[in-house]
Amino acid sequence: MAQGMIVLGRIAGPYGLHGWVKLNAYGDDFDALGTMPQWWLATADEGEVWTPYALQDLKSHGKGWIVKFVGVDDRNASEAIDGRYIAAPRDALPKTAANEFYWADLVGLEVVNTSGERLGKVSKLLSSGAHEVLCVSDGEGETMQERLLPFVAQVVKSVDTARIVVEWGADW
Repeated sequence: MAQGMIVLGRIAGPYGLHGWVKLNAYGDDFDALGTMPQWWLATADEGEVWTPYALQDLKSHGKGWIVKFVGVDDRNASEAIDGRYIAAPRDALPKTAANEFYWADLVGLEVVNTSGERLGKVSKLLSSGAHEVLCVSDGEGETMQERLLPFVAQVVKSVDTARIVVEWGADW
């Protein structure tokens, strides 16, 4: 990812005829991000060139979000940005509350269970609709093991800047 840019979601397609787009949000509190005057878009989450887009409006819609950018005024313009990743520099993001995290802060953290057994590192997060899911990878190649752990209080016992402690057996 580009230095200092935090990927927040991805445009999931046009919405209507007036330039709105559907957003696949990486997280659940996008209201706070509506206060940012602009977001940055790129075609890859590894961030080749991030282009700033002024935010005109952000609305919840059903179980998701729709977004309107200044200058994206018709369906053709919204189709042109379909599939792009949305990001912002870390210093432009709202501060998180206690026990709130940006997904980018969790990726790469060590995961251990309450018995102290190492389960691996967070490789990515998924949104399942009901809750977020930690993808925890350990090993490489043929020996790689991946675990999918629900990011819920019953499983995740603590998170700090170095690791995540979970209630999860090493053999599950």
